Amino acid sequence: MAELFGPHVRASLRLRLALWLLLPLSVFVALCGYLSWRNAAAVADYVQDHDLLSSAKVLADRLIWEDDNVQASVPPSALSLFVSPDRDRVFLSVTSAAGELLAGSPDFPLPAQRRPEGVDHAQWYDTRLEGLPLRAVITTRSMFDVAGAREITIAVGKTTASRDHMLRRLWWPTMEYLLVALLLAIALATLALTLELRSLVRLGRQLAQRDPLHLDLVVDAGSLHTELRPIADTLNHFVQQLKAHSEAQRRFIADAAHQLRTPLALQASQIEYARYMRQHRQEWDTRRADMDALWLAMQTSNRRLIDVTNKLLLLAQAEHSDAHTQLEPVDLAAVALRAVEQLAALADRRRIDLGLDLAAAPAHALVMAQTALLDALAANLLDNALRYTQEGGRVTVGVRRWDAHDGAVVELWVEDNGPGIASEARERVFDSFYRASHDTEGTGLGLAIVQQIARAYGASVKLSSNPHEIHGLRATVRFAAA
Repeated sequence: MAELFGPHVRASLRLRLALWLLLPLSVFVALCGYLSWRNAAAVADYVQDHDLLSSAKVLADRLIWEDDNVQASVPPSALSLFVSPDRDRVFLSVTSAAGELLAGSPDFPLPAQRRPEGVDHAQWYDTRLEGLPLRAVITTRSMFDVAGAREITIAVGKTTASRDHMLRRLWWPTMEYLLVALLLAIALATLALTLELRSLVRLGRQLAQRDPLHLDLVVDAGSLHTELRPIADTLNHFVQQLKAHSEAQRRFIADAAHQLRTPLALQASQIEYARYMRQHRQEWDTRRADMDALWLAMQTSNRRLIDVTNKLLLLAQAEHSDAHTQLEPVDLAAVALRAVEQLAALADRRRIDLGLDLAAAPAHALVMAQTALLDALAANLLDNALRYTQEGGRVTVGVRRWDAHDGAVVELWVEDNGPGIASEARERVFDSFYRASHDTEGTGLGLAIVQQIARAYGASVKLSSNPHEIHGLRATVRFAAA
């Protein structure tokens, strides 16, 4: 039905509701009009057929014997039945069994097949005479004498002008009532829709008056109709989510600015000192050790800036809505292997025993994701464990697949025997720039990136104590198997 509506109708809720209401009502009026017309036609046909039969009976009663012949006369009472202002024409035919015309029109059309019915043995039929539509009735009467019985056929026909006029008089008043009722329904429906849609108009005005930069909008659902309250509740919920997201973004930008401010200020001081030393070349040789330390500090600060910037970009990519699109099967075991190969040098510098456990993983532990983001998840999870584990410690990366009650599950887990994280801080470590310990170099973005990427693919991240060590942490990321 939507194809029947033009673009202007599709854009107007009032017009669409009016059409949905009035189109069925119009069909109902048309159906009632048709049924009323059929009933009126049946009444008009009955009256006309009754008059025709009555006239034929009067003619039959006027048949008389005269010199061994049957004679027929047309009395005025027979014709008076057809008097009408519509000037109908009446045709008669009285014939004997031999086909001899006793009275009436010689070319009166008789039915080809006789099928008399009822107690009057009459047959009604439609025909034409002299180019005029004719409704006719035919009946018979037996005339008896000493020689036997003679069958006399009597036919009476009348044009249909008075019948059509009666049909219109019976049908049109009913149709007028129906049309008036339809027009009244259209007026009332338009008025009702205009009144009932005022709440939506007011809601639109309220929204238009709000400052889009201030997410303090609260729609009063109590002032709306019951059917519109879910929309208001959903709108309020969306506004709350947008507000929470905006506040989180604002905090994120403030934290990022704070994290970048320190190394940038440090680099500015180091660059200023380097310029000073360049202008006083005579001091260069005497303070060469200080300059070496300065270049090392500048390199470290620059590396920290690059690390923070890269992780900020990665976190923004994980938070982007396109992260859950363009998915492909990714082998989580291969992802874990690449993370171990990437961070093996860091583990070697810190003299940490880095292991890979794929004993519980099948040949292909597949999940639906994007390879680049899964690589970032595994690398950040492992990097976090290596940074917070003491020298000489152990870190193990593993992948396993098992069947849960709601489907197959693939897990990536990282265990260490470091100091671990206090239970009350395990939720906060997923906040951006939060660091459980400030004694270790880091950006505070690793676990935030891990959680954001996991959310993008419907996975969950859980932190728990290492079940195989007295101290330590176990981080588990659980995916639905592809």
